[in-house]
Amino acid sequence: MKEIWTEKYRPSKLDEVVGQEYVVKSLKAYASSGNIPHMLFAGPAGTGKTTCAIALAKEFFGAEWRNNFEELNASDERGLDVVRGRIKNFARTAPIGGAPFKIIFLDEADALTPDAQAALRRTMERYTATCRFILSCNYSSKIIEPIQSRCVVFRFSPLSDEEIKKYLLFIAEKEEIEITDDGMKSLLYVAGGDMRKAINILQVCANLEKKIDGEIVYKMSSVAKPEMAKELIETSLKGDFLKARKLLDRMFIEEGLSGEDIIKGLHSVIFDIPFPERKKAEIIDKMGEIEFRIVEGSNERIQIEALIAYLSAIKG
Repeated sequence: MKEIWTEKYRPSKLDEVVGQEYVVKSLKAYASSGNIPHMLFAGPAGTGKTTCAIALAKEFFGAEWRNNFEELNASDERGLDVVRGRIKNFARTAPIGGAPFKIIFLDEADALTPDAQAALRRTMERYTATCRFILSCNYSSKIIEPIQSRCVVFRFSPLSDEEIKKYLLFIAEKEEIEITDDGMKSLLYVAGGDMRKAINILQVCANLEKKIDGEIVYKMSSVAKPEMAKELIETSLKGDFLKARKLLDRMFIEEGLSGEDIIKGLHSVIFDIPFPERKKAEIIDKMGEIEFRIVEGSNERIQIEALIAYLSAIKG
């Protein structure tokens, strides 16, 4: 079975982590000092939170890192029993190989129930001598204050296009594939600062073609092409509803996009349309309402057509 590239090319050292320079510098300082506090990694998906935790464990523990590092996903195991059972049992056992303590990495910690977080707070406090906790989450506001006050909080930001481009070219060289300028631009647009998403899409495209261009990227990622989304908005704003409806047919049938995909595509290009700012604000408000209806189960075809009908009726 072909290896997943996000794991195959996961950095094994903190120096290899792309972006997040301040976070990496701080973690290296902790690793070299021989002591690590409880930590909270907060930020969007695909920005290096799990990678930094694993790289830190490898640098700190060396060859014994697997015996002293436990990774749990709180979204799968989010109840009170998990904290009282598996986490507590691992935390209170002695570290292996002369290590000063173990590390528990709790991914998606914001999915823990309030009761589980309260139990976790007590566990963190009681077993500090034998265990350190690294909590990872997308929204730190969902972590209770007592836990946040016990942790050093690191904020992870979306990666820049240049950082993602550099790493994608590194992978392309290793895998002997070619990424065209148009293909790279498309990959960066689709990724939106998410390195994992960029690598996964690159691997999917590479399974089909050795030369990656924009056409195959958009086809495999289920993302509306910016030029097509822009054309749909501009046609609608001109009042040509029937032509806009034909464009919508292409996006639904030929491109195979869902209603949510189309809404996201329209939202990403609306700011590039030469249109009064107040009207743009009204359009975005309408897009939010349409997306809510789709998510709640309304017919996506009818809802998107309602949106382009609304755009067609707007007077600049």
